[in-house]
Amino acid sequence: MTNDKSDDWLEIGKIVAPQGLSGELRVYPISDFPERFEVPGKRWLLRSGETEPQPIELLTGRYISNKNLYVIKLAGVVNCDQALALRGCKLMVPASDRPQLGEDEYHVLDLIGLEVFMQASGELVGTVVDIIAAGNDLLEVKLDESFASDKKQKTVLIPFVQAIAPVVDLPSGRIEITPPPGLLEINN
Repeated sequence: MTNDKSDDWLEIGKIVAPQGLSGELRVYPISDFPERFEVPGKRWLLRSGETEPQPIELLTGRYISNKNLYVIKLAGVVNCDQALALRGCKLMVPASDRPQLGEDEYHVLDLIGLEVFMQASGELVGTVVDIIAAGNDLLEVKLDESFASDKKQKTVLIPFVQAIAPVVDLPSGRIEITPPPGLLEINN
């Protein structure tokens, strides 16, 4: 494919509808990074039928969790008609703008089913049964019976951050954690 510039850009979301009458837009996110929609600054808009995205300024953005949508405000879009004209446009960022930590990111489905071990002792803590998207993703870990023998709880939530889950080894199906004291007793 000659002259294909699409590799230079990442689509982060698609404008699906106006929100209200003041030019706000509903965006269906394709990116896992909330800051792409919430942190003001330059983004690029690819209008349907065009090949080159145009720079545009993101002013504000907020997440509507029950709809899995972001509502954003773009500079120069001040009424519903202008917002309507952008329906179907794609929000882009340069491919070089990938957030850091690329090698430490995983698809949610890759993590479910991994066994979680204490890094220090090698003790099996349990198995990841779900990922809860929060400010930081949380691993919901079903505690192994040996680990949870004296506890009433069956699962524990572990923040999925580098400091607490420093080792994620997909090929061998394990996560090693270094939880701060008390983390695994939280819901006790």
